[in-house]
Amino acid sequence: MTKMRTVDAAILILEKEGATEIFGLPGAAINPFYSAMKDHGGINHTLARHVEGASHMADGYSRAAEGNIGVCTGTSGPAGTDMITGLYAAWADSVPMLCITGQAPVAKLHKEDFQAVDIETIAAPVTKLAMTVKEPGQIPGAFQKAFYLMRSGRPGPVLLDLPIDVQMAEIEFDIDAYEPLAPNKPAATRKQAEKALDILLAGKHPLIVAGGGVISAEASAQLVELAELLSIPVIPTLMGWGAIPDNHPLMAGMVGLQTAHRYGNATFLESDAVIGIGNRWANRHTGGLDTYTKGRKFVHVDIEPTQIGRVFAPDLGIVSDAAAALDVLLEAARGRKAAGTVPDYTSWANECAARKGSLQRKTHFDNVPMKPQRVYEEMNKAFGEDTTYVSTIGLSQIAGAQMLHVFGPRRWINAGQAGPLGWTGPAALGVVRGKPGQPVVALSGDYDFQFMIEELAVGAQFKLPYIHVVVNNSYLGLIRQSQRGFKMDYHVSLAFENINSPETNGYGVDHIKVAEGLGCKAVRVERPEDMPAAFAEAKRLMDEFQVPVVVEAILERVTNIAMGTELDNVNEFNDLAETAADAPTAIMALSMLG
Repeated sequence: MTKMRTVDAAILILEKEGATEIFGLPGAAINPFYSAMKDHGGINHTLARHVEGASHMADGYSRAAEGNIGVCTGTSGPAGTDMITGLYAAWADSVPMLCITGQAPVAKLHKEDFQAVDIETIAAPVTKLAMTVKEPGQIPGAFQKAFYLMRSGRPGPVLLDLPIDVQMAEIEFDIDAYEPLAPNKPAATRKQAEKALDILLAGKHPLIVAGGGVISAEASAQLVELAELLSIPVIPTLMGWGAIPDNHPLMAGMVGLQTAHRYGNATFLESDAVIGIGNRWANRHTGGLDTYTKGRKFVHVDIEPTQIGRVFAPDLGIVSDAAAALDVLLEAARGRKAAGTVPDYTSWANECAARKGSLQRKTHFDNVPMKPQRVYEEMNKAFGEDTTYVSTIGLSQIAGAQMLHVFGPRRWINAGQAGPLGWTGPAALGVVRGKPGQPVVALSGDYDFQFMIEELAVGAQFKLPYIHVVVNNSYLGLIRQSQRGFKMDYHVSLAFENINSPETNGYGVDHIKVAEGLGCKAVRVERPEDMPAAFAEAKRLMDEFQVPVVVEAILERVTNIAMGTELDNVNEFNDLAETAADAPTAIMALSMLG
């Protein structure tokens, strides 16, 4: 045993747990922790410009880094409250993330001390554990429990609040005697798998719905193997996008009211048996439950028992980690395949692929100002299959999800349920940390981009290169579109005459000057035929200077993006695809089917 400060023990535990990437800001009440970080040297720290930004960086890192957990740190009081949005985004999407805050001395917690706030109570609803550690001897156990909870069951964030006197106190601690706790992950049984297959294979038009739990469990390979073994098409949710590549012949499209494919909705409406794995039946995926469930049998597999039946009661519910469930489903399916008792779903799979080839949305517009659809078409051409996209909310994200292509797990990083504006930029920086050397492309509307634009300086300071595509219509586009139902267009315009930048032509903020002032590079594009050259220049600048590069696409002010109230009532606004350029992935999938 060695006598050391609690913060020294905490740093050693973080290293042993593998959580060595920290995003944060020092401050008086967290300085002891920072001194331990400095003294031990095993932690990589990224200095954020805003504490909320630090939390989104840690969130993005956890989503990208295949099993690693991002950590965010801040001082007492407002640092913790600033992180609440980040904790909410991680909690809502089942992302493990550790938030460490400083705190006033234990004796001052109820005396309205400077920057003392009950962050434990504030954070409790959006964490798996929020704890103010008041006894120095509890520090090792608190961190051990934090990692156990973040990794067990449905993943999620934890907040540990450390009073400054607790940080400074000394304890006896032996890191060699410390062992991470094995996480608790329930596993489906063979009997459950057989019953699930009984329901699924009794259908004539079965589907597999793959949620974010498949990606969290690193189970994409098993998912694809099961789909191929049974010849059953797969519908990924927004959080599960990439679990099966977009160009796989059994990838049948996403379903929903907004971030959905036209062919995905059409295929789902033809289905009669559905197994959902690691998904939560989100309302923007299902739309009205009467439409979604009518004429279908459902199996629901989820790691969290209280998710089963939360939205609607399935015909069979199974509490299991997605990887464990897929393993036993594969085992059972192989047995049935060998016995010749699996129906032939080739015709159904071909029918789904045919819809994918015909029900495409139009993207090839030559309009000036540009339509956003053309920007996504050019992005598909410019960025390869190894690209990781990062986005959060707005018409930009909705249209991007409808028109971009994702070819693997953890290549679509999205704050799905919470959707906080400003998340995209700092999250992208965390993704770059989690995927060093891999291509990362962020997608924002102008308002999302402006929310935490200061974090671009972090990318410049720490050489975190990525491309940030900003589709600028100088509007709160999604809110403007939703205000149509109220027959108004009220306080959703961001346009003004910029007296310092007349070249913005009334669009207001000069994103190019702001980005350059923060140490980054930027390119503005106003014509669709110039998009390929702009993306090529962005890649060159990123490679040369190793900083974020902003590509601003100037759009027409008003474009309505396909969405609706029910799966069978989506307003498309534009015609179907007219050329092969609008449907490259569908054509690839059809060619793979022969």
